[in-house]
Amino acid sequence: MHLRAPSIDRGVQSFIWSVVFFLVLFFGMLAIGVSGGTAIVISIVSSLAIFLFVRTRGQSTSGAD
Repeated sequence: MHLRAPSIDRGVQSFIWSVVFFLVLFFGMLAIGVSGGTAIVISIVSSLAIFLFVRTRGQSTSGAD
């Protein structure tokens, strides 16, 4: 019996990546003194772009597609 990691849909992977980068960007900008409103807007726009990039250009780990 060979154990392997479960298959995760590319859309779920994209969402996880965008949430992680949103948090990093948001708290990073707050840490360096960017105002909260500016930080949230830039973080949301960036995380949307990251989601779309990973969703369309992300590589499947299974190698099937």
